[in-house]
Amino acid sequence: MTDRELLELAAKAAGIDYIISGGQLWTTIEGSINKHTERWNPLANDGQALRLAVALEMLVHIENCFYVIVCKEDVSCVEHIGNDGKGCIYAATRRAIVCAAAEIGKELK
Repeated sequence: MTDRELLELAAKAAGIDYIISGGQLWTTIEGSINKHTERWNPLANDGQALRLAVALEMLVHIENCFYVIVCKEDVSCVEHIGNDGKGCIYAATRRAIVCAAAEIGKELK
């Protein structure tokens, strides 16, 4: 599955409306003063990944900085970071959250 497919399914799971422009997903954010459009990519954005996990009431567990486990009811995703010290725990955590959300989104078809 491509990153774009993962993002589309994750957005569906969280009920996030988006448009595709330039091959990327964009969503409208309503602030207290105004609305603005921003690129939606929780694979690269820590804040968006956290909001996605919170919206879907996920449990995120990191084991010894080698594995990230994301769970929501019967859906789970395990992302291996690696034991060479070069793995990025933040990127692995974002990916695990998006993958678990995508699995939830698949069930909504």
